[in-house]
Amino acid sequence: MTRAVLSIGSNIGDTIGHLQSVLTAAGSAVRAVSSVYETAPWGGVQQDPFHNAVLIVDDPARDAWRWLEFAHSCEDRARRTREVRWGPRTLDVDIVAVYDGPASVTSADPTLTLPHPRAHQRAFVLVPWAEIEPAARLPQGPVAELVGALDLADPEQRVVRRSDIHLEVRGGA
Repeated sequence: MTRAVLSIGSNIGDTIGHLQSVLTAAGSAVRAVSSVYETAPWGGVQQDPFHNAVLIVDDPARDAWRWLEFAHSCEDRARRTREVRWGPRTLDVDIVAVYDGPASVTSADPTLTLPHPRAHQRAFVLVPWAEIEPAARLPQGPVAELVGALDLADPEQRVVRRSDIHLEVRGGA
């Protein structure tokens, strides 16, 4: 079994539709999905807030590289462009962590660094992940403890759970 933690985000166009498209594409591989959170943009680029969520997916036919292909195919279908680093986007699908059975997969490849090198700093990843997998860990420590170490009063770390928005697991593509 290869299980992955995916962070999904969007702040251009039909943001919820873009997030939903990832769940639809993943289909029966989806094991858990967090609430949707409205979050501050990360990285210093002026732009609209994001809608973010975290998914736990598993598929024995996918290794870390195939999860990366999946992420890129979802972004391509949403017509994602990469003009400005950390800039606005229709869809961002980041692979936060991959597990082969109970073991965490590591990679220092610049194309696919695992676990994600900045996940431990990002409230928009940690808060939704802790919601659906409270015992999760990163090399820096338990996700729940990493959330506790964040300054959520900092405007750049702002995360607001959107109880009015729900993503649905639908059939695969």
